[in-house]
Amino acid sequence: MKAHFLSCMSMYPENGRNINMESMFDYGSRCGFWRLHRLFTSKKLPVTVFAVGMALERNIEAVGAMKEAEWEVSSHGYRWWDYSKDVDEETEKEHIAKSIQIHQNLLGKRPFGFYQGKPNENTRRLVIEEGGFLYDSDSYADDLPYWTMEYAEGRPHLIIPYTLTENDMRFTTGGWSADEDFANHLKETLRFLVEEGRAGQPKMMTVGLHCRLSRPGRIAALEKFVDFAKSYGRDVWVCTREQIANHWYENHLPRGVGNPIKPSSYTTSSIMGGFAGVGNTYSPSASSFSNSASKFSYLGNLTAPRDSGTGELDKTGAIKAAAQVADGDII
Repeated sequence: MKAHFLSCMSMYPENGRNINMESMFDYGSRCGFWRLHRLFTSKKLPVTVFAVGMALERNIEAVGAMKEAEWEVSSHGYRWWDYSKDVDEETEKEHIAKSIQIHQNLLGKRPFGFYQGKPNENTRRLVIEEGGFLYDSDSYADDLPYWTMEYAEGRPHLIIPYTLTENDMRFTTGGWSADEDFANHLKETLRFLVEEGRAGQPKMMTVGLHCRLSRPGRIAALEKFVDFAKSYGRDVWVCTREQIANHWYENHLPRGVGNPIKPSSYTTSSIMGGFAGVGNTYSPSASSFSNSASKFSYLGNLTAPRDSGTGELDKTGAIKAAAQVADGDII
């Protein structure tokens, strides 16, 4: 099985190791992760990490740092493979199960989010059939989370889209040549989305970052964007993707057409949060969505259950509640 590395601009060996590429990913583990960790912890920002299972096993120090920082660690599968090519269904299913077990062993809990990165036509079905995921991010189809009832006998499944546009991977594809270009693009994107949110069109913003690409100048530019986002105060909510999922289960769980939702308790114009990853190390992302004037105006207001002791969202119960929703069209 050949690894598929997007950040390599030259051909890799057909049947051998690519030493240059290995060193690029090593940079992420040795330097990039810690640079991002310092930035986000110093700014007190919540984070979502898309982590490859095998990478977690090989980066115990990083696991400890993420656990101590109380970041969300979402599953990025077991191996950094191209699952759209030559990976059979049983192997992929086994890899999903392995990644969950690694999370349990190293982090003390299973992941509630999943992003394969290079999925195939079976991936989402396998994720839903596993039964414990609140959401997946293998989509680029919207500016907000949305539901699908394609699998599991009509049970709604939440999709929180990712992005390849507000993403530092564009440094490797000619999208940006200067670090400031990245920061300016992110600032203009957030500024425009906040304006849309204030006008009644709420949005989510995702920024994809990769440890292996986290060079000093780029993180200096990223810090400017983080400060810009924080300057909005309560107009921008910085959160994890799991928090976004919880909000959607609590406020926008579909129940068919004709049932307007209750107004959201959030008064912010834009919500931003996350820390996502690609490759054999981890990488950050930011996600945002905005105020209570939701475009899901005809979704039901079924409330997901909470734990009677802690008051926290009962994720198992939430998934069961979703399974019990009546059939109906979903906007």
